[in-house]
Amino acid sequence: MADRSLRGMRLGAQSLQSEEGVTFSPRVSHSYLCATCGRETVMIFSAEAEAPDEWECKHCSHVATRLVDSQPVVVDHSDEKIARTHWDMLLERRTRDELEELLEERLTVLRERRGGQQKIGA
Repeated sequence: MADRSLRGMRLGAQSLQSEEGVTFSPRVSHSYLCATCGRETVMIFSAEAEAPDEWECKHCSHVATRLVDSQPVVVDHSDEKIARTHWDMLLERRTRDELEELLEERLTVLRERRGGQQKIGA
């Protein structure tokens, strides 16, 4: 039985592929400067890809801006939507006076219910 055992390679330890005849796609490196920590991050992209103007700083995780000719690119955020909160959406449907009136009505109902329960249990 021992003479028929199979011998194999360690999985993941060695690759059976070689890099002969492999041509890599052209690469371009872009530098990003973090305004928070002041460090520069260099990222490598494919030459065909469009590099983003902003990238996450790998040192402090804040937003870093791409450098072109040693100057940061000006990023226009005017077209981005600002996240609306539940309160913002509520104010789109009702005025503040209406909300205060509804609140008073609900508080009155709750106070009456609480008062009625205390009388029953007392």
